[in-house]
Amino acid sequence: MVLLVGAALIFGALFLVFSSVGGLSAERQGVNKSLEVLEAMTGSSTAADELGKEADKPFAERVLVPLLERLQGLGRRITGADQAERIRQQLDRAGNPAGWTIDRVSAGKILGTVVGIGAGAYFTLLTGMSLPVILLGLVAGAALGFFGPNIWLYNTAVKREEALLKELPDAIDLLTISVEAGLGFDAALQQVARKTEGPLAGELSRVLQEMQIGRSRSEALRALGERTQVKDLKSFVAAMVQADAVGIPIAQVLRVQSAEMRTKRRQRAEEKAGQVPVKIMVPVILFILPCLLIVVIGPGILSIIDAFSRT
Repeated sequence: MVLLVGAALIFGALFLVFSSVGGLSAERQGVNKSLEVLEAMTGSSTAADELGKEADKPFAERVLVPLLERLQGLGRRITGADQAERIRQQLDRAGNPAGWTIDRVSAGKILGTVVGIGAGAYFTLLTGMSLPVILLGLVAGAALGFFGPNIWLYNTAVKREEALLKELPDAIDLLTISVEAGLGFDAALQQVARKTEGPLAGELSRVLQEMQIGRSRSEALRALGERTQVKDLKSFVAAMVQADAVGIPIAQVLRVQSAEMRTKRRQRAEEKAGQVPVKIMVPVILFILPCLLIVVIGPGILSIIDAFSRT
């Protein structure tokens, strides 16, 4: 009974997915394909050559690419405008990984939901769980598959912002030295982007590219602040934009920002050092103290047991 219910749920989920992506039109497509074959057999050799070329295409090009396009179309219909904007912001925070677009993330959510339902049904039925547990496994698998791309993007964005925070003080120091050596601010940005590596160098290169295509310096810097959630970088961008608008010397602002970034980095290091005793207390209590108690008290307990057993 449980196997029948699980199989029915799986086939129901697959039916909904394939009906959404156009799976119910397979009969019409089969008729059209048959007509094309008949025309190819009775018509010119060009049509037969075209059908032969289509049959010779790789499996990925014949099946996976159309399936991905349909999933992207379905994801585009399901994803609203506000959700698409949130995905775009997550992609910007994650550094726009290669091959990841809004449509592909939406398609990945749908595909992940189907795979999660199938995996949840497989493992719950394999272990012989009851019907409520099977339903809970299906819901958990669907939720994990649906939110999987968002979790991956969030994790990537957090790691990237940590790298930005570490690289920012050194980059501002190099920028300050370049400006004080006589370079303009744009040339100094280019020098920093060329001499450094990592996500901050990529962001500075993007700022320079936006300035080259016609955006003003203030707009390019504001866009840099909007693409990240690092507060220190946002404050640096705000200071640069204000200095550019008011006319304050850039070198003076950069010296102040450099000293401030160094102070903040030292404060963060001191804060993490202060958290070490609290964090190390948990493994000490859970793992080290029980072992010490067993080593110290264990022989005494064995002696007491031996003494009482003799009496």
